[in-house]
This record gives sequence, structure tokens and C-alpha cells, in this order.
Amino acid sequence: MKEFGFNKIKVVLVLGPHPDDGEFSSGGTISKMLENGIDVHYAVFSMCEKSIPEGFAPGVIKKELLEATNFLGIKKENLHLFDYEVRVFPKYRQEILEDLIKIKSELHPDLVLMPSSTDIHQDHKTIYEEGLRAFKNSSLLGYEMPWNNFSFNSNLFVTLEEKHLTKKIKTLEFYKSQYKRTYSSEEYIRSLMKFKGMQIQEELAETFEILRWKI
Repeated sequence: MKEFGFNKIKVVLVLGPHPDDGEFSSGGTISKMLENGIDVHYAVFSMCEKSIPEGFAPGVIKKELLEATNFLGIKKENLHLFDYEVRVFPKYRQEILEDLIKIKSELHPDLVLMPSSTDIHQDHKTIYEEGLRAFKNSSLLGYEMPWNNFSFNSNLFVTLEEKHLTKKIKTLEFYKSQYKRTYSSEEYIRSLMKFKGMQIQEELAETFEILRWKI
């Protein structure tokens, strides 16, 4: 725990509007947290049936999510899966808030990883706004999705090792239905983490926006 730098963090909740958001944004950090004995939970709010590419069977993204998180090391019982319609989360704002409050009452997370304040995707923005409301007693970090963030306030850096980067890359390989996206390539993922590391004179890093820090 001390080596990780979050000395009082025991329970972490990652909020993913869609499958693979948590892995893309924070896969290396999640790997390092699990390695350090932190209890990581992952809530995903849509199975994105409307977004399944042509040629893939219905339900494929949920199947990929289960395989990816199992490989990453998140316990199956620590997954909290919902099936809101993708791209219209603002319509379900109150229901999503109630789900978040229920999760909070069950887990009492010390730290919540969630979309950042500058994420322009409507689903991500809803999770960010309702997450702020639901988790008033937790520390909150906003994660970066570069294709949704025209600006990002990187004011917390998590240093990572090659093993964490490798784990992240291999985890994302389970999402075959998403692999044609340019940001899914190993080259992009590796270069982004190297760039973030270079900013603090380290080899590799993932960065977060401090939304609320409780000490």
C-alpha cells in the first residue's frame, strides 16, 4: 500500500459509462492497485448494443468485458453492470444517480475514478455530474479519454512499470469488436503512457484530474 502512494485507499470504484472506458483510461493504474492489494470495483452503465459493429453477434461487448476484467484481475463479484441505452444517458439521469447512491451505500469507496470534467461525450458527462453528487464522501479522480477531451488537467500522475503497460495492452485485446478504432492500437497506448511519463521524468504514467481529494 505504501509503495503505491495511496496509503489510506482500501476500496476503489471505477465508473465506466461503457465497456472498456475504465481499461482504456486507467488499465495500468488498476493493475498496479490490484498488485498492491487494493479492492477494485468496476461499474459499467451500458452494454452498448446499438454500437456493436457489423459482423459481431449481439451481446459481444458484454462478453468481451467479462473476459477483459477477468484477465486484468477484477473479481467477477466486483463488477456492477447496468444496461442503459448508449448515447442517451441524460434521459436516465435520475435513475443513474440512484444506482450510484446504491453502490456507494454498499461499498463506501475511498476513491472513485470517473470521467473528467472536460469529457464532451454526453454519457460520460452524465456519469461525471451524477458521480460528483453521489460520492460526496469519497476522493474523486477524473480519468482522461483523449478522443473526448480537447483539454485535460493532468494534476495527478501514477507512475507505472512495463508490466502494468503490458497488462493494459493485453486486457484491451479482448475487445475485438472495438479493435478497429485508431486509439486501440498498441502503438497509440504505449506512446501516450510514455508521453505522460516523460512529463514527470519517469518511464511510464497515467494521469488524472483531481476532482476532490479527502485526507
